[in-house]
Amino acid sequence: MNLMLMLIITTLISFILMLVSFWLPQMLPDMEKLSPYECGFDPLGTARLPFSIRFFLVAILFLLFDLEIALLLPTPWAINLSQPTTTMMWTSTIITLLTAGLIYEWVQGGLDWAE
Repeated sequence: MNLMLMLIITTLISFILMLVSFWLPQMLPDMEKLSPYECGFDPLGTARLPFSIRFFLVAILFLLFDLEIALLLPTPWAINLSQPTTTMMWTSTIITLLTAGLIYEWVQGGLDWAE
């Protein structure tokens, strides 16, 4: 099959799927669909309660430490390289930085849920 023909077919299929996805859903909201659902009871208070900023800070810290831990995943394969001392030095540096960052956040109170 020709590359140009495959490109045309995939573009055509994508365009058809996009058109169907716009036509298929029925957008007829009524009061029943727009009302908040709380197990058959009338809603108590507002549905737009503000989140604590501390939740977002802890979530960002988790993502930050999780991504930095991902840097350590290739370590077992890197030890088999010609200079394993360099690998161990970089691994120790990353672990030291992670530990220092965790201690700093702990001392600053960034991991406390209650004030």
